[in-house]
Amino acid sequence: MLKDYSKKHSASERAREILRYIGPGLLITVGFIDPGNWASNLAAGADFGYLLLWMVTLSTIMLILLQHNAAHLGIVTGLCLSEASTKYLPKWLSRPILATAMMASIATALAEILGGAIALNLLFNIPLVIGSIITAVFCAILLKTNSYPKMEKIIIAFVSIIGFSFLLELNMVSVEWTEAISGWVTPSFPEGSIVIIMSVLGAVVMPHNLFLHSEVIQSRQWNLQDEKIIKRQLKYEFLDTLFSMGLGWAINSAIIAASVFFTNNLQVDDLAQATELLRPILGDSAALIFAIALLFAGISSTATCGIAGGSIFSGIFGEDYNIKDYHSWHGVLITYGLAILVILFIQDPFEGLIYSQMFLSIQLPITIFLLIYLTSSKKIMGKFANHLYQKIILIIVGIIVTCLNLTLLWEIFYK
Repeated sequence: MLKDYSKKHSASERAREILRYIGPGLLITVGFIDPGNWASNLAAGADFGYLLLWMVTLSTIMLILLQHNAAHLGIVTGLCLSEASTKYLPKWLSRPILATAMMASIATALAEILGGAIALNLLFNIPLVIGSIITAVFCAILLKTNSYPKMEKIIIAFVSIIGFSFLLELNMVSVEWTEAISGWVTPSFPEGSIVIIMSVLGAVVMPHNLFLHSEVIQSRQWNLQDEKIIKRQLKYEFLDTLFSMGLGWAINSAIIAASVFFTNNLQVDDLAQATELLRPILGDSAALIFAIALLFAGISSTATCGIAGGSIFSGIFGEDYNIKDYHSWHGVLITYGLAILVILFIQDPFEGLIYSQMFLSIQLPITIFLLIYLTSSKKIMGKFANHLYQKIILIIVGIIVTCLNLTLLWEIFYK
């Protein structure tokens, strides 16, 4: 009796087809497993144990919806979020919005560069300011000398190293899985947790990543004129986003779940201190793994943040991202340069990381409602505009983020 290989062949073909589209989502994942995120997650785990894991789950669900919507815009229109804003909004409105987006990109770069600098200090005892300059210059050269396809491969390699590092770390820690599972699905607001909750939100759902995804998704150079191709790309893009964001959720959860600081009654208020606390608890290998993972996280997220800054700045002039074009290159330099300038005046690097994430969460509603407006317009998106139920879900996400931000402002100014 002859075996039927058709189903096996079909499944193999489909798997290869899906793998062809994996890539853009992983560049976005880098943005929310960055050093700023580590700072927020370590603070969450150290102060509240597993109680704030639910915020990683909620943030990741919102992230999947928003990132897919941003990619949706890029695939259908061939424009990134910045270009679309410039084209379809009046200048008096688009320019201030994109200016705040550039500020968000700079705030993100501050966290990413600082993370790389802290790792260099841990590994080679390089001063933070010098390490920050080295990280920024290295990433600028990396962007200037590599095409997008090469950058994608480099970033994927970095994500793999970060993920593997935290698998090793998690394996060294005794995790209370029952409490962790409860923490993932049970909302909790312990006293004094609102700033950390907001920093976790700002570290996962990041404004610059929405701009970045709408840009990098076009690297596949898909045919925008063929409706069938657009529908197929939207489907595979969603799988890429789902897989990549799921990976980021797992890594972020691992950082909090491996809360050796909490279970050992230790307070963590510095990334470098976190490494030193790991050393007596888990041994030298854990501290070394932590520092190496932090370095790769800092470099990879600084690189993607530079692409986002270049994309936002070039979009102001109605141009797509092209590192050989001076508008894109100037956007990268502005992003890195102003971040370095702020770093020179920071007294407490760990606190700088936390508050940079808070600023991102405050800017985030602006970007979310901008995205919803553009992707819901039939004039812009045609038949691919958001349906009513999609608009409702996205608006609910925007309202949740806005309410959390109002709560944060109340906590800061009236308590």
